[in-house]
Amino acid sequence: MNVFRMIALPLTFLLCSGLAQAAEGLIVVKSNQSVAATADKLEAVLSENGMKIMNRINHAAGAESAGLELRPTEVVIFGNPKVGSPLMQCAQSVAVDLPQKALIWEDDGGQVWLGYNDPEYLKTRHAIEGCDAALAKVSGALAKFASAATR
Repeated sequence: MNVFRMIALPLTFLLCSGLAQAAEGLIVVKSNQSVAATADKLEAVLSENGMKIMNRINHAAGAESAGLELRPTEVVIFGNPKVGSPLMQCAQSVAVDLPQKALIWEDDGGQVWLGYNDPEYLKTRHAIEGCDAALAKVSGALAKFASAATR
């Protein structure tokens, strides 16, 4: 019984800590760089691929301006009307989730993560029908951008 506890407790902790990283509908990729470096690299990759950077928000700096502490946390907002508009034609409510956003944050263990909305989650959330090809294209592009930014 003691051997079981010695194995089960650490295993349970590892499983739960991994699950805690992702909110529902969020695809999360581990980064090998700092939050700022990951966001910089993401912006470069997006620009190289014809995406327009709409904004970059440094939530940690915002917290600091309010006298609060927050681990490094940034959001990059980006898009391309050639990609987003067809999705809105299928389900106009998806506009609330567009342009795309990437969240880059450092967890309490110092690990950096990049997360973005799973297009399949958006499909379900907005009951998008008839746009499977566009959603597949978005899924592939987001995965490619995240992978390039986190290496």
